[in-house]
Amino acid sequence: MFFHLLYPLHRIRALRWLNVVRYPSTRIIASALSAMLMSFLLGPWFIQKLRARQIGQTIREDGPQSHQVKAGTPTMGGSLILLSLVIPTLLWCDLQNKLVWLALAVTVGYGAIGFLDDSLKLRFKNSRGLPGKLKMLGQFVIGGGVLAVYFWGDPVQQPLRTKLSIPFIDFSRWAPTLHPLVYHLFAMLVVVFSSNAVNLTDGLDGLAIGPVTISAGTFLFLAYGAGAVLGRDKFNIAEYLKIPHIPGAEELAIFCAAMASAGAGFLWYNTYPASVFMGDVGSLSLGGGLGMLAVLTKNELVWGLLGGVFMLEAFSVIVQVISFKLTGKRVFRMAPIHHHFELKGWAEPKVIVRFWLISIFLALMSLATLKLR
Repeated sequence: MFFHLLYPLHRIRALRWLNVVRYPSTRIIASALSAMLMSFLLGPWFIQKLRARQIGQTIREDGPQSHQVKAGTPTMGGSLILLSLVIPTLLWCDLQNKLVWLALAVTVGYGAIGFLDDSLKLRFKNSRGLPGKLKMLGQFVIGGGVLAVYFWGDPVQQPLRTKLSIPFIDFSRWAPTLHPLVYHLFAMLVVVFSSNAVNLTDGLDGLAIGPVTISAGTFLFLAYGAGAVLGRDKFNIAEYLKIPHIPGAEELAIFCAAMASAGAGFLWYNTYPASVFMGDVGSLSLGGGLGMLAVLTKNELVWGLLGGVFMLEAFSVIVQVISFKLTGKRVFRMAPIHHHFELKGWAEPKVIVRFWLISIFLALMSLATLKLR
């Protein structure tokens, strides 16, 4: 909104300095600052309101017994993250950019599913919430619908969108093209799996929001590199880096900046010992948003590396379930895998920080794919 309101004013002699608003880099910084300020300033008030309404976490009965002391901690803090993400994005992005609206649609839509899930948990005082099948159905309907608009709404861009970018390989030389229906299904799986992987990771104080913040910050660079064209000479960053050029993707960097800063602001209150939990309203929406960023910036395979912590958590659950059904034996002491390390004797802060460090390492590896092609 501010882009459309402030940039035209640069024609006034005294306000020529507002010309800086047209640069995505300026609005990326503004979005990051706005999101962090909102998250920091609204945090105490928001937590107080949650406590006043007795919106407290219900701890799963089959989880580690040490977690029972967390029962009653305010939850649904993801609503604050969403607020601090959506408002700065709308304030500073180009509202005519379709990619931003697509990312927001999935993020907010998945947030609504998470909100309903959290509400049912609070209402019935258990950790079950919305039935898994209904939750998954809602994710596929929303994700599939938004991706249908993306893939089928612009026939001119469809050939590019159905190409698969392979890490470490020059996109202009080799990029396999999938059938649109196959790619649509693949993209849906990326978004839905990403959402549920982040949800599974959200089991310790700050464990999920740390890697979410790191991943969003990494996507900021990936999105800016994919879309930005600089200077009067129209220097194409994507062409130089030999990655897909996605027109308009630089505006997604504003969305990424808001997500990273909103997450960092929330981490102030969510770090061990947590004063508030994000709940499914936060984990499902942020996971879905990151999955959409992977699809929209053509980094679906890179996301498998960047989101390695989330992938590990999700696959640990899959392996545990399959092993128990086939052999009656468990591979891990408890799944997701962060509980396995807890039961091995690792203190909760040790598990959290070590997973953060792994996430930082994977982020650096992901950025390395930009140059090693």
